[in-house]
Amino acid sequence: MNKNTAQDTIAAPATPIGEGGIGIVRLSGPRALDIADSVFVPKNVGKPSGCESYSVHYGHVTSGKKVVDEVLLTVMKAPKSYTKEDVVEINCHGGIQATKEVLGLVLSRGARLAEPGEFTRRAFLNGRIDLAQAEAVLDVIRAKTEGSMKAAMAQLGGDLSKEVSGIIDELIHIASHIEAAIDFPDEQLDIMKEENLSSRTAGTVARMRRLLDSFSEGAVLREGVLAVICGKPNVGKSSLMNLLLKRDRVIVAPVPGTTRDAVEELINLKGVPVRLADTAGIGHVKDDLYKASSEKSRHYIERADIILLMLDASAVIDEEDLSVIRLVEGKKKIVVVNKTDLGRRIDKKSLSALFKQDVIIEMSVEKKENIEALEKAVLGTVYSGTFSQAEGAIVTNARHKELLEKALESASAALETMKEGSHPELMAVDIKDAMTALGFITGRSVSDDILDRVFSDFCIGK
Repeated sequence: MNKNTAQDTIAAPATPIGEGGIGIVRLSGPRALDIADSVFVPKNVGKPSGCESYSVHYGHVTSGKKVVDEVLLTVMKAPKSYTKEDVVEINCHGGIQATKEVLGLVLSRGARLAEPGEFTRRAFLNGRIDLAQAEAVLDVIRAKTEGSMKAAMAQLGGDLSKEVSGIIDELIHIASHIEAAIDFPDEQLDIMKEENLSSRTAGTVARMRRLLDSFSEGAVLREGVLAVICGKPNVGKSSLMNLLLKRDRVIVAPVPGTTRDAVEELINLKGVPVRLADTAGIGHVKDDLYKASSEKSRHYIERADIILLMLDASAVIDEEDLSVIRLVEGKKKIVVVNKTDLGRRIDKKSLSALFKQDVIIEMSVEKKENIEALEKAVLGTVYSGTFSQAEGAIVTNARHKELLEKALESASAALETMKEGSHPELMAVDIKDAMTALGFITGRSVSDDILDRVFSDFCIGK
């Protein structure tokens, strides 16, 4: 990131460029109000710098005698703003040209174009939010389902930060007594018994483990899962895709091999984002195009979080079925036995022998029978047990997971040393390392390189 000072006033579009009802140009910094004064001609009030905070005013943005656009201008004065700086938002018409001209005008009056995530970065640097909350801003923007939105809002509200800060505070208490034993050895402090530090450290380690245990399910809410429908040709894969999507997205025909390319769509399954992929049938190679389609299906299977393996209930399991079954061996899967409305030729004993550990759902896609059971099975495969979907602190971010793992390793090492009853110096080092790792989550201790990495994925106006 360009090392600009906090005295810069930054500006950027806060809405996507394109046709729309409203386009917002946001300014933040010490000259935001002065620049607004120079471009805004109000209808009934004075200049923006003289207006009350949290007020909205009607007028025009002008450049000399030229009227650029008819706008509403919002004033938010420091420190009670998103960045804790003076902030002005100009609500202009949403066309490309209107937004472009308003932005160009404020840049010509002394603002500079904001870098990706710079508004949120300033909110962090100015102490309005911590780093975990700043990362949650992007998660809120990218949330695809109610569940992912709920998880992001919980983190933005500080649930994770409070839990991490609580653990750090407990480690500080533990560290202070270890340091006392090191600094005053003649006092013969029995730090293990007097302060019960071993028990307190064990409790802190348990808190970190609980947070880490939430990651597998938290990551599902944030990133979603890839569920791949696979099977030999003409078992009903595309029909199942359309049924789960509740619309005709994929061409369905009785001719085997109709689907020649993978089709991927996002569905919201009770708050869980599921990327559903319909793949071409995998069978004996017939031509180069068929070979390429089968190869792409195999790549999808390799990446899949869940496999929906489809079989035809009206036919016996043949070599083509077995080749697909071998391909998905070891993958987390649900066996979907389709076409139960056409009579049964598939052997139940063979199914049970082939899929001892897997859920088997019998259904008729054509008759829309048992679709609820399949959806429930998918959720059951994603989540082990009951999941509250972001109630309280939850880890959804891979960066946080990595730092928690480092902190847990260090705190566990300190606990083992305590149980041995010696080497308080080693305990102190391990506890300090745990605190440092946790501090990187909330930004208590963080480098510019980490900040650059965190905010690089943000859009320009956030």
